Amino acid sequence: MSTPSDPSSTPDGQFGPPTKDPWKGFRGVMAGTLIVESIVVFLTIPVVQVVGGGLTWFSGTYIIGLGVLMILGGGIQGRPWAIWYNVALQVLLVLGVFIHVSIGVMGLVFGLVWAYLVYLRRDIAQRMEKGLLPGQRD
Repeated sequence: MSTPSDPSSTPDGQFGPPTKDPWKGFRGVMAGTLIVESIVVFLTIPVVQVVGGGLTWFSGTYIIGLGVLMILGGGIQGRPWAIWYNVALQVLLVLGVFIHVSIGVMGLVFGLVWAYLVYLRRDIAQRMEKGLLPGQRD
């Protein structure tokens, strides 16, 4: 039950913002995931070279370009559309199956990671709206 001196709720029963910004940590998780993913993407270059029948100008450009876009994406995670940028990168990664099957499989694995992150984003927003995050009821 809230009291008038309780700073975590407003007079109309709405809860205030949490004491710690949950989006700051979530942005860090998304940026870190993109950096790890870019490293894994760059590690597919030797796989395509040795197992995939050789690296062509198209496959090399595609892999390196995708890795660079992921690194650059780590810096835009504060934007409201960043999660959809990340999902678009996953679609491009899955389409890498046309270069080598291992790239497509890796895209599916990371696609599951990003599907979970989209779910977490929705869950955090719902909990914040209901006042269930730590610091909103304290």
